[in-house]
Amino acid sequence: MYDLFLEPEVHAARHDLPGNMRQRIRRTIDGLAKAPRPPESRLLDTPDLDLPVGIEIRRVRLEHWRIVYAVHEDERWVWVLGLYRRPPYDYPNLPDLAHKLADQ
Repeated sequence: MYDLFLEPEVHAARHDLPGNMRQRIRRTIDGLAKAPRPPESRLLDTPDLDLPVGIEIRRVRLEHWRIVYAVHEDERWVWVLGLYRRPPYDYPNLPDLAHKLADQ
């Protein structure tokens, strides 16, 4: 098991989702604590982000929604950074979220 952390914005955004999607996203986020790299997840390309050693940023796609999260294998935690509706297909606040990881 991994420790699971959610950004306050993610926690608040889950309440505004349609009921069926709210349940799917909740189950997916809860599942990340057991398996942080499910087959449907994807490692994000983050070469220009100053991430601490051992942290990778991933995303899971659920229909038009994306869950963006960080995994630290050595410390065994998953930190859910953002919940996004697509399109657009970019994550403009990813550098700010990565900065939070560096400050922890």
